Amino acid sequence: MTAPGRREIAYGDHPDQVGDLHLPVADPKPVSRGRRVGQGGTESRRLPLVVLIHGGFWRLPWDRTLMTPLARDLATRGFAAWNIDYRRVGQEGGGWPGTLEDVAAAADAVSGFESIDPDRVASVGHSAGGHLALWLAGRHRIPAGMPGADPLARPCAAVSQAGVSDLVAGARDRLGGGACQALLGAEPAAAAERYAAASPLALLPLGVPQLLVHGARDDIVPPEQSRDYAAAARATGDEVELAEVSRADHFDVIGSGHPAWIAVVDWLQRRLNA
Repeated sequence: MTAPGRREIAYGDHPDQVGDLHLPVADPKPVSRGRRVGQGGTESRRLPLVVLIHGGFWRLPWDRTLMTPLARDLATRGFAAWNIDYRRVGQEGGGWPGTLEDVAAAADAVSGFESIDPDRVASVGHSAGGHLALWLAGRHRIPAGMPGADPLARPCAAVSQAGVSDLVAGARDRLGGGACQALLGAEPAAAAERYAAASPLALLPLGVPQLLVHGARDDIVPPEQSRDYAAAARATGDEVELAEVSRADHFDVIGSGHPAWIAVVDWLQRRLNA
């Protein structure tokens, strides 16, 4: 398999408003759908793209290097991977609304990437990134004037890996020692409109297929986050698959050789390459 290439691209002026675009050196035939005419009249295949969003409870010091092995793996399989960073809680501009604005801007930047099929873009995130991956898919339901509203680009599928899909429940349970409160700057009762615009559960139905992968032994983000969200999403008519992985913990699900990741890759192949 040809090794993938990587290019760092800024989507804003802040040092953390940046991502790594991983592209296959060769465009493998099995994952292409449709062609477009490039400069000089030559034909080039358009690639499916996966937006990768790291976790870390939206805080420093975690960054996109957590997801680099997954980005590399996707590129070797013929996908483009956009592995993004964003301003986090604990630094100037992080939290509400900067973190959400950054992730939205990074997702919208995809519309300007050459050789990418805009109809085959999926969001995939781990932990806090799982929250953001689902949130990106629900941006069309965010009220005008709130962070992330009026998207320029929207995923056609979303994957949450041990994600925080219900910020109100996360605040109630004090996940990450109050990480949800730190992200949104308040308790749910004091900022109901923020939680309504930022929590995937509150944005249902998202209207796109979703995969939730969660380790049964996760003691950082409890599996109930994915179980309860899946039930609520299905009740609204969303198409949701829940894969609870026995003997897996919070970080096993982002191991590039772990069965939990292979299940994600298989799901993406079906969703983006049909």
